[in-house]
Amino acid sequence: MISSPAHEQTRILVQAAAAVCEDKKGQDTRILELDPVDSGLADFFLVTSAMNDRQAIAIADEIELRLKRDFGAYANSVEGRRRGEWILLDYVDFVIHVFLKERREFYDIERLRKSARPVTPAEFDEELKAALKEKTRAARGKAPAQGAQKSSGPAQNKIAAKKAVSKPVTKKAAAKKPAKKAVSKAAMRKAKGTS
Repeated sequence: MISSPAHEQTRILVQAAAAVCEDKKGQDTRILELDPVDSGLADFFLVTSAMNDRQAIAIADEIELRLKRDFGAYANSVEGRRRGEWILLDYVDFVIHVFLKERREFYDIERLRKSARPVTPAEFDEELKAALKEKTRAARGKAPAQGAQKSSGPAQNKIAAKKAVSKPVTKKAAAKKPAKKAVSKAAMRKAKGTS
């Protein structure tokens, strides 16, 4: 099969989605690596089953959230979320199918893709772990060290300016003076002793 860097990245995303299926108790999760000659659609299909529509929606929502948060990958389109019987998440290079169990049996998508090579999620485990470790290392490398002094370059000045603007300015509340009562002219004359 193809082994380009883009293909490897796709494999990692598919594995991350399969891990979500396992976390959310998806059943009979399968990854199909499609034959490039047979299919111009995508490189992979991920197929999983849910016991009810709420579980199917929860699986699809969590896949979208994790792929967006961890890898910056967004679905090109999402179909079927409203009914939850068959939710299709299209990420262009791979397509995720979250079925209700009876719908999956009816459509039997695995049978339709006979030339696809079934891949077990365990085959991807090491690739996913390595990718997540690298992403964590990169994220930690970008963050400034706790005790390190910041440089006073233009980029740092912009960051400091943004932080200063974004923080709300709090002022101490001034002690309130009691309000003066309105006194009529007649009351003032009485007080002075003149009528």
